[in-house]
Amino acid sequence: MPMPGYVFRDGQPIPDSELKQQPQGEVLPGSTTDMTRVSTTTSSAMNTPTSSTTDGDHATDSHALANADHDEKGAAQTSEHDGVKDLGWNEHPKQVPDLVGGLDNEALWALVRRFNKQMYHVKATTAPLLGGLDLNIADEDEFSPDKLRANVERLYMTVIIGLMGFGKHIARLRSWREPRRTGAFAAVYALAWIFNLLVPTFMTTIIVLIVYPPSRSILFPPAPLALVDSSTGGVQSPMAGVLGSHDSATGAPEKHKGEAVEQEASNFVSGIGSIALSSATGKHEQGDPDSDPLNKSVPDPTRLAMAGADAKTSAQGGTPTEHHDKTKQPMEDAMWGKMRPVMHAVGDISDGWERFANALSPTAPFPKEKPRLILASVFVGVLAVSLFTTSAMVMKGTTFGFGAGFFSDPLLWRGLDWLNRNYPDWQKKLELRNSILKGVPTNAQLTITLLRIGEANRAPLPPPPTSEQALSDKPADLDHDDVPLDASSDEIHAAIHQDPAEKEAAEAAAATTAGAEGKPKHRHGEHIIGFFKGTTRGGVETKLGVDKVRAKIGSNHAKNHLGVLPKASEMVPSGPVDFKGRFKGSKGWINISTAAAIPCVSWSKEISDGSGGAVEDSITRHEKHVAFKVPVQDVKELKKVGGLGWKAKIVVGWATGKTVADGLEIVDKEGNMWKLTAIQYRDELFNRLIAIGDQKWESW
Repeated sequence: MPMPGYVFRDGQPIPDSELKQQPQGEVLPGSTTDMTRVSTTTSSAMNTPTSSTTDGDHATDSHALANADHDEKGAAQTSEHDGVKDLGWNEHPKQVPDLVGGLDNEALWALVRRFNKQMYHVKATTAPLLGGLDLNIADEDEFSPDKLRANVERLYMTVIIGLMGFGKHIARLRSWREPRRTGAFAAVYALAWIFNLLVPTFMTTIIVLIVYPPSRSILFPPAPLALVDSSTGGVQSPMAGVLGSHDSATGAPEKHKGEAVEQEASNFVSGIGSIALSSATGKHEQGDPDSDPLNKSVPDPTRLAMAGADAKTSAQGGTPTEHHDKTKQPMEDAMWGKMRPVMHAVGDISDGWERFANALSPTAPFPKEKPRLILASVFVGVLAVSLFTTSAMVMKGTTFGFGAGFFSDPLLWRGLDWLNRNYPDWQKKLELRNSILKGVPTNAQLTITLLRIGEANRAPLPPPPTSEQALSDKPADLDHDDVPLDASSDEIHAAIHQDPAEKEAAEAAAATTAGAEGKPKHRHGEHIIGFFKGTTRGGVETKLGVDKVRAKIGSNHAKNHLGVLPKASEMVPSGPVDFKGRFKGSKGWINISTAAAIPCVSWSKEISDGSGGAVEDSITRHEKHVAFKVPVQDVKELKKVGGLGWKAKIVVGWATGKTVADGLEIVDKEGNMWKLTAIQYRDELFNRLIAIGDQKWESW
């Protein structure tokens, strides 16, 4: 029996029997986020799969789009080369060519960065996809604090930043600092009010904004978020002191597009956690005595969470042990048990926001017209009804609906029972992602499609660039004439640049503080923390040294700890074919061979030639030392695992300042599991493996 199909265009994919029986939905257009640019194609037929890619050869619409012949192409969309093409995995970002047509590299890398933080664990599924796209969140997805953090960060970067921008647009309109625009809005509103056409006018405006993207910048001209005062609608100096980015709330500088808002999201979650811990430990600085040298010398107990709460109870004469407090464990269990639906709700809100954003502003390779037309058709119906509906009819209908819902409970339950028996998945089909937003991707689904484009052409997308250089105080590029705010160029220049006098004062204050810290007088707390940090560092090094000895005598647990704190000399360039990592504690290389007839992932003590199996004789040395080799199509589960436990990772990071090299678990269809550890490019390896085959993934 032939192997199932792969995503390689020149391999002529062979669909398996399961996929043949599944209904293939029409390939629907996708979209982009606020950070991505709208595709420059002008026809809804462009950048869509050809007829040969929609005949059942592909598992999902994402696979079909990845294998389509796109009209606008980047370096990752050309397959005129043998073996795997390195598009600049270890090069400077400026040396990397444009990777995907219609999308700049900085926006692409921002998507991949956020994808890396969002994806932890995926499983292959054979269930039919109602929306045509895979990588949906599983209903049974388990809760973890780190997942919750990632979802809240995503909520900040999408919903909160979006609402913040909307609020500042309203402030600008109300301020009359842009008199022509505000006057036009006021005139239209007054005429609509006079002729009782407020709802039709509102619906018409929404329809125009949806179907004609240029109208958005005309009605709501964009301005840097941090530059607009939310109270007055005028110009303000960014909270960061300089306008280093346009899409962040603080205007903080960034080395790569999107990094400032990502850092804001991280600090947003940390701030919530700090407030919660301060509340749990009873922090009340206003009640502290004016002079207490002991209080100043000890660390902040808000870092100790529940232990700090117990300490507060003991200090007040209470007994914090669970033997005397029978509510503690039940309340903790109840809170943790309710966190999974909370995490899912936060994720669903972010997914919905991303889908709407991607429907309004799609990007390659998803077509752009159909989602907007479907979305606009909903408002066209509302517009048509509003033209013949009076306020009295609305009130009558509302009160009738309230009464019917209140007094017809038995009838409603019978109706729901009938639906559940005859149409078990009716609720799923009514979800926005499976109805008016069907085929519109979330950012994660958009990202995996872009990754599959590179794999389909044997040109894996390079990872997002990193830089150790300090952030610059230089403002981001901004044309003052393009800022639609009622302010002179001098006022805008003063707002986006840090005041020289303030900068000198800040530098002088920093120098004074540094000088004061260099004097003989020290705080006791610094000595205590320094002592514990040094002791902890020594303990970590001793523990890892013991693990080396235990690994030599056969301890599998100890073998998994080898190499988790790589030295600078061990950090070597990896990818896109070979990735440095360990298997059962042994040093070696993880190889992805995609140029062969059957793409495989393997581990060997020897590195390959980097061709991905394009030359038969070139991988002989690698093959001689292979410990395992798995066809990528047989992989059914991929799970990112930490090099150390989360508590140990925090301690090690604090004590040593080093980055822990994490691992990856690979499970095949037979249930065999291979655990790779100390992988320096773990996220990039994970991304390649989920993008190569034609599996339908589900996020766990």
